[in-house]
Amino acid sequence: MPAPKLVLATHNQGKLRELRELLRGQVPGLDVDTDVVDAGALHAPDVAETAVTFAGNSRLKAQAVARFTGVLAIADDSGLAVDVLGGAPGIFSARWAGTHGDDAANLKLLLAQLSDIAPEYRGARFVCAAALASPDGTLDVVEEGTLEGTLLAAPRGEGGFGYDPILAPMGLEVSCAELSSAEKNAISHRGNAFRALLPHIVKALS
Repeated sequence: MPAPKLVLATHNQGKLRELRELLRGQVPGLDVDTDVVDAGALHAPDVAETAVTFAGNSRLKAQAVARFTGVLAIADDSGLAVDVLGGAPGIFSARWAGTHGDDAANLKLLLAQLSDIAPEYRGARFVCAAALASPDGTLDVVEEGTLEGTLLAAPRGEGGFGYDPILAPMGLEVSCAELSSAEKNAISHRGNAFRALLPHIVKALS
C-alpha cells in the first residue's frame, strides 16, 4: 500500500472527512480517500496544546506530527470567542467547565455566565487556525478563519458538536447545530481556514 501524502493531526474522523471533501478534485493525482489520513493511521501520538493562541497550538501539532510521520501535516485549533468575556473561552473552549471535551458542561456553564446579558451584547465567533508543516521544517504556514454570530439563550438543534447548539451565524435564525453539514461547512470557521490553506496544500503536493 502506497504511503499517504498528507496527514491530519487529529483522531477526529469528522475533521478528516471535512478535509478530504475540501481537497477532492483539487490536486491532480491525489486520491483523498487513501492519500489523506489522520494521525491515528500513522500511530502519531497526541500533541499537548501548550501554546497560548489558536495559531500557536495548530503550528505545534502540525510540526510535531510532520516530524513524527515524515509526511506533510495539517493541524487545526479552534474555539469560541465571546465579546463580553473578552474573547474567552478561547483556547480553553474544550475544557471551559474543567473537563476536556464535556460539551454539555461547557454549554451549561457558559449559558449561566451569560444569563443576564441582553441579546444585543451576545456577540461571539468561532475561530479556527489551520497550520501546514513539512517534515524538514521548510514549510510552516498558518491561516485563520472565523464564523461570526450571536449566542442563543438555550441550545437548539441536534447536529454538530461543541458550542454549535448555541451560536446562530450572523444573518441566520438557526443555530449551527440546525444546519446541514454542507451548509455549515460552507460558512464555518474551520472551512474558511482550510480553504485559505488550500493553495499552500496544492502547491506542496503538486
